[in-house]
Amino acid sequence: MEGDVMDKLDDMASVSEFDPVTGDIPATKVEITVSCRNLLDRDTFSKSDPLCILYTQGAESKQWREFGRTEVIDNTLNPDFVRKYILDYFFEEKQNLRFDIYDIDSKSPDLAKHDFLGQSFCTLGEIVGSPGSHLEKPLGGIPGKNCGTIILTAEELGNCRDCATMQFCAHKLDKKDFFGRSDPFMVFYRSNEDGTFTICHKTEVVKNTLNPVWQPFTIPVRALCNGDYDRSIKVEVYDWDRDGSHDFIGEFTTSFRELSRGQSQFNVYEVVNPKKKLKKRRYINSGTVTLLSFLVEAEHTFLDYIKAGYG
Repeated sequence: MEGDVMDKLDDMASVSEFDPVTGDIPATKVEITVSCRNLLDRDTFSKSDPLCILYTQGAESKQWREFGRTEVIDNTLNPDFVRKYILDYFFEEKQNLRFDIYDIDSKSPDLAKHDFLGQSFCTLGEIVGSPGSHLEKPLGGIPGKNCGTIILTAEELGNCRDCATMQFCAHKLDKKDFFGRSDPFMVFYRSNEDGTFTICHKTEVVKNTLNPVWQPFTIPVRALCNGDYDRSIKVEVYDWDRDGSHDFIGEFTTSFRELSRGQSQFNVYEVVNPKKKLKKRRYINSGTVTLLSFLVEAEHTFLDYIKAGYG
């Protein structure tokens, strides 16, 4: 039931850039990343399957309106959601936000059919103004229950509108499953100034192989590195497990600049498990990952088409 991992920018929630009634022009676009820790476990035989919903409050009506939903992540009480919220940040305006967490039990969009796990309120300015633009708040809304914590991270988005399409394969990954081969997938993170990492993409799972070839995927460049081509990108490789306790195979780091070289000897990466490397003197790696293809294309806006004479 795990949802799509990274849609293009037009599939991410975004409000209009200009309000013709008030004449307001947003000061900047901000990307909000959501994680949770120690959520309530509502499922009997497995862990919760959480989803986060963001609501914004109208300045005049004070009514809450649904702004967007993350993907569903199966079997975890500590989700790091890949899908982001992109909001226009007005410096002099109080922008109230509400984050509701649900345990999703079916494909129904009706929230009444799912278990409520908690909620948290804040303003966009509160997130942006926190140290490192990183805000942690307790989840509430269920009397007498400790509902866990929500972690909100904001980053101002650059003007880069390029999209990158890339494809990877791996060779001789470590075998993690007792009765079969591994079921590998990769998770991509971009680095932050404070040394932490923000999740930005997950590949699909390729079943029962130590030599997976993942499908090509397209990701906005600003989601991958926010226009800083030398910014470190960390990639972790896991063996998928049905109960959500995915086994760590290893990791490597790269950058957009390195990836943009395309398929070459520079884009063959050793997948290293640091714990194994410390324990075993003869340890070399846990396999290799190779970049098969890399393409960058500009994502055109409606105004670009008008200017080009298509309107």
